[in-house]
Amino acid sequence: MEASNQSSVTEFVLLGLSAHPKLEKTFFVLILSMYLVILLGNGVLILVTVSDSHLHTPMYFFLGNLSFLDICYTTSSVPLVLDGFLTPRKTIPFSACAIQMFLSFAMGATECVLLGMMAFDRYMAICNPLRYSIVMRKAVYVSMAASSWLAGGANSLVQISLAVQLPFCGDNVINHFICEILAVLKLACADISINVVSMGVANVIFLGVPVLFIFVSYIFILTTILRIPSVEGRKKAFSTCSAHLTVVVIFYGTILFMYGKPKSKDPLGADKQELADKLISLFYGLLTPMLNPIIYSLRNKDVKAAVKNLMVQKHSTQ
Repeated sequence: MEASNQSSVTEFVLLGLSAHPKLEKTFFVLILSMYLVILLGNGVLILVTVSDSHLHTPMYFFLGNLSFLDICYTTSSVPLVLDGFLTPRKTIPFSACAIQMFLSFAMGATECVLLGMMAFDRYMAICNPLRYSIVMRKAVYVSMAASSWLAGGANSLVQISLAVQLPFCGDNVINHFICEILAVLKLACADISINVVSMGVANVIFLGVPVLFIFVSYIFILTTILRIPSVEGRKKAFSTCSAHLTVVVIFYGTILFMYGKPKSKDPLGADKQELADKLISLFYGLLTPMLNPIIYSLRNKDVKAAVKNLMVQKHSTQ
């Protein structure tokens, strides 16, 4: 993704925590710890969903995709953030910035669509159990997952292609830890209205539509669960979708918190507000990928059993 414009900017400077050097070492340890938890937790989930034949079902196939996506999403930005905490002058080439934006944007959009696909899977399992095996056959759920990745990648390609064609001829300082697309667009010395409109349309498609789809799906799911006569039956049915619902609430809840919270009107507190916004954005990118494997492990007996079997097999081979 080389820049095709006549930009005089060949690299960007990432501010990160340059204004707060005492915090850099602390946050380096904290972010590195969270990243290792993400790699370990999601790596184990991928391993058990692939190796355990009992988990070769649509729900766990989607879960494996979600775990792989979370690893890719964090890996597209966390190494850059960690390097920034240790490097005095935090610079990134224009082309590398574009690639990092593409990967982050693609993974984010893909996760939105994938969560919608997982909601449909839970809807079919609970509301149409007799047709579940027919509708959610392997060719279907593999195509659903593949379409999520393709849609996210295509959307990211459009947005980043529009961004890199802009001229960047002045300021090259990004007040962020990574090449966040909105922060980059602010540096362009040209009209960005097309980019803003394009991202607005993309937000409706990749945020609004999946949220609406998930909401409607869970209305039908909860209505079906409430019709089950026995308390035990209702608990068992709800347990099959509680992990996904928890992940959805955390994922979209943090997005709403990030973009829906009121901005500080106190000019004296602007710097603190700016720092807080950057840190919230950073931890948002780590929170959901770190919690996903924990939530699915704690709330799913099959996953816990598969992890135990994996540990027993590993112990017996040593």
